[in-house]
Amino acid sequence: MNIDDIYIGQVYEVKRIVTDEMVKLFAEATGDKNPVHLDEEYAKNTIFGGRIAHGILSLGIISSVLGMEFPGAGTIYLMQNAKFRRPVYIGEEVTVKLIVKEVDREKRRVLLETYVVKENGENAIEGEALVKI
Repeated sequence: MNIDDIYIGQVYEVKRIVTDEMVKLFAEATGDKNPVHLDEEYAKNTIFGGRIAHGILSLGIISSVLGMEFPGAGTIYLMQNAKFRRPVYIGEEVTVKLIVKEVDREKRRVLLETYVVKENGENAIEGEALVKI
């Protein structure tokens, strides 16, 4: 995407389903095998009442959208802050929502509000990302 096509207030949304396979592959890749992510019997007895995705896996979905869809291929992730508000459950469909806050055409940088929104409309993750195009 060309920096000149990006404007303040622009919104990009895309839906993804967080699958069991994604969680297992993430656990294997990172070594984070916390039973709240992998063991249903264990997770049933936690405050979550069932298995949840890794928070960083959910945040990683934002990274995939930034790098592949909006702004798209070639985008460089410079910064991300995030607040983890709600768990994302295995099999849950989430919406990644990006809102353009600032555009620095000279430095080719874009500041975005970043959200992972649960099926019920609650924010699982709220944050900001700075990217270079």
